[in-house]
Formats: sequence, structure tokens, C-alpha cells
Amino acid sequence: MYIKHLELENFTVLHELNMDFSRGINVFIGENGMGKTHIMKALYSACQAVKPDVSFSQKLVRVFRPDGFGIHRLLSRSNRGGRARVKVVSDGASVEMTFTNRTAKYGATVIGEEKWENQKGNVESTFIPAKEILSNSRNLPEAVMKGNVEFDDTYIDIIAAARVDLSHGPDTTERKRYLKILHKITQGRVTVADERFYLKPGNQARIEFNLVAEGIRKIALLWQLIKNGTLEKGAMLFWDEPEANINPKYIPILAEMLLELQRNEVQIFISTHDYVLAKYLEIKQKEDDKLQYHSFYIENQEICFETGTFSELKHNSIMDAFSRLMDDVYSITTGVNAHG
Repeated sequence: MYIKHLELENFTVLHELNMDFSRGINVFIGENGMGKTHIMKALYSACQAVKPDVSFSQKLVRVFRPDGFGIHRLLSRSNRGGRARVKVVSDGASVEMTFTNRTAKYGATVIGEEKWENQKGNVESTFIPAKEILSNSRNLPEAVMKGNVEFDDTYIDIIAAARVDLSHGPDTTERKRYLKILHKITQGRVTVADERFYLKPGNQARIEFNLVAEGIRKIALLWQLIKNGTLEKGAMLFWDEPEANINPKYIPILAEMLLELQRNEVQIFISTHDYVLAKYLEIKQKEDDKLQYHSFYIENQEICFETGTFSELKHNSIMDAFSRLMDDVYSITTGVNAHG
């Protein structure tokens, strides 16, 4: 399974959106508040709804976690009297949800959910939030369930995904290669004991996750998801700002790892504000790699987007910021105003 297309109407900050996706890597760029994470959460909710015990509408609410779990609060603020629509299309089925400001809690109208489940029931989908959570994961799902703390389902799900072991038998050749690439950064392997995560460097004593640098923890999480069989062929990965808190010298390794995963038919969606990651993905890709950039921008007070290669994009907030930096460096170095 892979996600081909998304249609949104009056959903959160997005008035109308029709997007086609690459079956490889999809990179979302744009300024804050453009809806990049919202799009990934909507897609992730649909992917989770292939499970017979998960409904699309309920998952969407738990992933966004609006006040009172009211799905009507996900209706665009500029069109409170209208109807919101979310339609996700895969290579073999589609699922569509509609709701209004009168829709209570999870009570959205959903079309195509049964066929969506029947045809796509073996898909593993994983959402890695921008904030690392494994270092504080012990008893967190239970605390959320009891209402002691509030976290959306992306945090609860990633804890569960990191703990479970879906692998069968010894590591495959591909898995060994991936783990070797990531070991350049982690210098160890992830272990779990008493619901706590640890990093074990070689023969040294294990180190609590909360004592490990956050950037290393993020890469160690990716190591664990590969090791335990979560990111196998046909899986889907959604990663919000993968570059956050990671040393820039490790970004080329991260880019290569993402490209390797898509070569093994893992469909990937990431949002980024980082020039280095966005550019390394472009320059490291091979002829058969599938990579698309989706750039979001404001036009006539509406959020729009364009799709293309990183170099082709006409609206590129990352490249614009990088160019301004180079102009400022030139101005300071030469004393000539590069901005005219």
C-alpha cells in the first residue's frame, strides 16, 4: 500500500487542498502555520484506520486532541458554518470523512472504511513527533489513559511501536545494512527494561535514555524501529522535523538512511525547516529514487502549495532564508550591501 492522493476542504488552517504524493519520500517545507504537520497527522490517522479496531474519525480526534475530543473543532475557523472533508486515496482504496460544526465528538460521517480495512489491513504506519518522548515513556500511556496528563496519540503510538518486536528470526541483509549506517551515530543499540529505554554502547554499561543527548535519542529511536521490524517493506513513516536537535554532521547519514528506506518500498513523509537535510536528500538521490518536495505558501490569504524538485520550487522558504544569510555574510565581509 502507498498513499497516492489527499483531498482536504475546510480542515484546520487549510481551505482546499488536492495533493498527489510520491510513493517514495515526500518532503513538506514552508513557514510555520502552513498545515504541514496537520496533513501528516490526517494521513497517519487514515493509515491507522486500516486496523479493524481503529476508526478513522476516532483516530483523527485522538491524534489532534481538540478540546472535549470534539471533531467539529477541526473545522476551519474561517468557515465555521460549512463542512469539512478529508479524503485519502491509496493505490487500491479510498476513505473519506465529513463533519460540520454540529458533529459531536467522533461522530463524523465516514465512507469506504470497510473496504479500506479489508484491502489494506497489513500496513505498519509510524509517526515520529518532533519532540522526543521515549526518555519519559515509563507509565506515560497509563497516565494519559487515566487523564492525569494529556498527550496526543502520536506520542502514545510511538512508545508502543518502539517497545513491540515485529521481527521474525535473524536480521535481514537490508536490516543489517541500515543498522550499520545508524550505528555510526548511536555507537550502540537500544534495549528496553522495566518499560524504560536504554542505549547500550558496545560492552559498556547501558545508559538511561534521559542521559543521552536528544539528537542521539532520535536516531536511536529510528534504529529501534528498524531493529524491531516496524519499518519493513511496505511500511509508512511520518516524521515531523527529523533534523531537530541533531548535529548537522549527522544529517548526511540521516538523509542516506531515509533514501535507503524508500528503496525498500517504505513510503516516507517528513516536514522540515532545514536546508542541509532538504538539500542532502536531493544530492544523494539516485536515478531510480522517488523524491518529491511540497512547498506551502500564502497567496491571496489562502494556503497554497507547489510540488517539484528542491531546486525547481518557485516558493521555497528554506532556500529564501539561506540566500538571505549568504547575502548578509557577503555584506558584512565586503561592506557592500548585497540587498541593494
